[in-house]
Amino acid sequence: MRHLLPKMIFVLPFFLLIGCKKNESSEIVKTETEKNSIEYASGLSIIKHEGYSVVTVSDPWPDAHTKFTYILKEKEAKVPDSLQKYTTIKVPLESIVVTSTTNIPFLEMLEVENKLVGFPHTDYISSEKTRALIDKGAVKNVGQNEKLNIEQLIELSPDLIVTFGVDNNNAMLDNLKKSGLNVLIQADWMEQSPLGKAEWIKLYGALFGKEEQAKELFDKIVLSYDQAKKLVAGKPATSSVLYGSMYEDTWYVAKGNSWVAQFMKDAQANYLWADLKGTGSEGLSFEKVLVKAKTANFWIAAGSFKSLDEFGKSNPHYIEFDAFKSKNVYTFEGKAGATGGTVYYELAPSRPDLVLKDYIKIFHPELLPSYEFTFASKLN
Repeated sequence: MRHLLPKMIFVLPFFLLIGCKKNESSEIVKTETEKNSIEYASGLSIIKHEGYSVVTVSDPWPDAHTKFTYILKEKEAKVPDSLQKYTTIKVPLESIVVTSTTNIPFLEMLEVENKLVGFPHTDYISSEKTRALIDKGAVKNVGQNEKLNIEQLIELSPDLIVTFGVDNNNAMLDNLKKSGLNVLIQADWMEQSPLGKAEWIKLYGALFGKEEQAKELFDKIVLSYDQAKKLVAGKPATSSVLYGSMYEDTWYVAKGNSWVAQFMKDAQANYLWADLKGTGSEGLSFEKVLVKAKTANFWIAAGSFKSLDEFGKSNPHYIEFDAFKSKNVYTFEGKAGATGGTVYYELAPSRPDLVLKDYIKIFHPELLPSYEFTFASKLN
């Protein structure tokens, strides 16, 4: 969402489009036994063949018309001549650099976090397990935001750098292309389905030769998510919900097909902008938000506020909302790691089942009486 973009750029330093070639997915022929292993993610395809896998990343950024294909080649495997034009990555990887905190849980879940050798602006990583690796010097800080340390990356010489693109314009592109480093574009952040985001763990399973483990882990997340949905099945969506906060002079609300809106729908809550078509967010004036949401029962606020008093001081007009008056204000961004990284930004995309349970605990607390919030905090 647009109001989170500045934070995304801090958390997801990016350098674009290296070692990737445009393709047409129709060029890749599947047999009856070779099918896409991806079920929920719309921007990822993984087709396993004998000795190699064909990975296709589509919708790499908004309004993109380019797809990227990678061949994950096992040792001694033979790749057909028709696929030689695509970027080839030797697997299983022995070392990796990732550029988004959302990648860290995938590595840890597959128990390959010790393969991580570099990350831009390591302070944004909140996980204690990976922070221990950083503290002992096993994971190097390779820059921050879009300013990567190319010389350090060349010295580290990782088997792969996983990054993401926002558009085709990035000053790092030429330098990375000349460096000879293998780079893969990841687009999990473009997924709007909660389970679609989490399914990108299968990419890391393919990269590290742990396909079965990745599938088992993801299947458990799907089961947990579905069980949480069943808890609220048939419950009336009586709770009206306001989302977001003012960012400078604009209030960005999540659109009805966004990741956030889907959680509230699955938690049986009446999100007030559920009928706003599209993904991402819509910028509104404070007055428009107040007219629509003055009497909302709950408020899911954006920002890492610790108390209702701190939140109220950030904008004196917040007191005009009934949810503020009744102290029904929550944030998912209040929990931080030892060096300031936001736990929600890092872990939530890979554990949508826990995000959904947090929402259910807010709107239907009687259904999860002993459950404690993973991400959410009530502003008291």
